[in-house]
Amino acid sequence: MSGLRQTLRADLARYGRRPWLREQSVYAVAVYRAGAWADSAPGLRGTLARKAYWPAYRMVETLTGISLPKRAPVGPGLRIHHFGGIVIHDDARIGANCTLRHGVTIGDRVAGGPVPVLEDEVDIGAYAQLLGGIRVGRGARIGALSVVLQDVPAGATAVGNPARIIPAVSP
Repeated sequence: MSGLRQTLRADLARYGRRPWLREQSVYAVAVYRAGAWADSAPGLRGTLARKAYWPAYRMVETLTGISLPKRAPVGPGLRIHHFGGIVIHDDARIGANCTLRHGVTIGDRVAGGPVPVLEDEVDIGAYAQLLGGIRVGRGARIGALSVVLQDVPAGATAVGNPARIIPAVSP
């Protein structure tokens, strides 16, 4: 249970004051964390948590428009701004302290194909689509409405459809 509390605290730290009253997306993140914890929880408590996950997931998915399945590994500190229309593939990997905005899709290009890997501190703009077996490097930024079909280096920015890469500026 301490692992669940620790990662949920890291998520909530990025939301600000009173997220349960102001941010619908916090419910999707909490259900995701509880579901991921339930899969490793032993005994009766784990069994009950696993049975409670599915209806909770479906209710939150329907009410918030956020599809964040428990199979997708997500690092601590996930922040979802402006709920709605967010779809994450079961096999996508999301690092720590990543930010997603409304309308984001992280998935495969063809059924059963490879899916994106996001390293830590990636910031994704509204309605961006990240598709296929790509890697988005640490601290990269994805512009709104971008369609990313290629790797994005650490610290770089991807914008456009299809996205073009703007390299990080050295100080």
